[in-house]
Amino acid sequence: MWRPCSDQRDWEASEGTNGYIMISANGGINQQRVAICNAVTISRLLNATLVIPKFLYSNVWLDKSQFGDIYQEDYFINYLKSDIRIVKDLPVELQSLDLEVIGSLVNDTDVMKEAKPSLYVKKILPILLRNRVVHFIGFGNRLSFDPIPSDLQRLRCRCNFHALRFVPKIQEMGALLVERLHGHKSHLSPLKDSLLGQFAVKSAPSANKSDASKYLAVHLRFEIDMVAYSLCYFGGGKDEEDQLEAYRQIHFPVLTELKKTTKLPPAAFLRSEGKCPLAPEEAVLMLAAIGFKRSTNIYIAGAEIYGGRHRMAAISRLYPALLTKETLLSPSELEPFKNFSSQLAALDFIACAAADAFAMTDPGSQFSSLVQGYRMYYGGGNLPTIRPNKRRLASIFVKNGTIEWQEFQTRVRKLIQQTKQVHERPVARSIFRHPRCPECMCRTEH
Repeated sequence: MWRPCSDQRDWEASEGTNGYIMISANGGINQQRVAICNAVTISRLLNATLVIPKFLYSNVWLDKSQFGDIYQEDYFINYLKSDIRIVKDLPVELQSLDLEVIGSLVNDTDVMKEAKPSLYVKKILPILLRNRVVHFIGFGNRLSFDPIPSDLQRLRCRCNFHALRFVPKIQEMGALLVERLHGHKSHLSPLKDSLLGQFAVKSAPSANKSDASKYLAVHLRFEIDMVAYSLCYFGGGKDEEDQLEAYRQIHFPVLTELKKTTKLPPAAFLRSEGKCPLAPEEAVLMLAAIGFKRSTNIYIAGAEIYGGRHRMAAISRLYPALLTKETLLSPSELEPFKNFSSQLAALDFIACAAADAFAMTDPGSQFSSLVQGYRMYYGGGNLPTIRPNKRRLASIFVKNGTIEWQEFQTRVRKLIQQTKQVHERPVARSIFRHPRCPECMCRTEH
């Protein structure tokens, strides 16, 4: 009953005469995507011109990719020209300004998380008018989802679901990935058009349904950064604890210091509260309980799983048809993406968004939330997403030594069914994850 319509506008283009907004977004591709769309929205709010966003180098992601390596710059500028003015560079006369000295650098400590639009008008606009430029550093989740004027919310949806298109290099390889996963050349759909552009136009749908194979995509968020940051224990003894602590000292020094000065909750408590990422052996039990058969084609998204092949043993034994971008694409096809984790994540995003079903193991993951939102927006109600309640799932897993399989299966299925209720976006919920609301989608009665 909901269809995409955030591409509709009923306002005049902003002239952007109050100054220039620059952002240097932190995190990986998913955090950066949210930052881009928030920056677009803030630019409209403040009648500012947006400079094409920059991406900060992260010692976790180790990727030097910039906006134009992932998204089509000209498409982005042209698509949003009826909303805001976007330029590729700051004007020459402003490039020599020392932004820190004149007070135009704005860090995440200066703007609270999910700040209201009124804060930007009150605090940022005066700086913009005085100095003609404001540079946001970090800019992670720095704009609230409610309260916000509906036309600005629609603009944020428009940016995410329409304006950000992957560069042809990513689209072409993504199309190849989806084609090999489905076992045939796929027909055009609004989702594939948005994801793959010119490479989505393949052939008419096959008359013989058996030619096509369905696949489940699973985002197994169990890389070492996630495992280390969670402070959870995964059964690896002292070796595991030492390895994760060493990783934290290098990549999460603030967390290491916090451990020394603050009494943090024990690992068992974190697990009971559903704060721990699902390990592959837990994910496989969930999938089996839901009813996915041994013959199911499963695409595993994500970087290198912590614990490697040993950790993946349970899932690969039960589901031998495991697929990844590394098994579906040849080394020469993957070579242009090597050492670019954000571009590899874009390929995973395409494979997960286009899947017949998508399951996440960490509902807090930005990647999983963006994929869920994309499927909800473009899927016409036909692209299901499995989003477990980890706290309730943990209460079931804690009994795994005594519970009978049939009872386990019943409880897991009930849990999943209850998290799949179709409803409108709740107040303050992310529109990136849950676009089913009047600002992003239109409701039809038939």
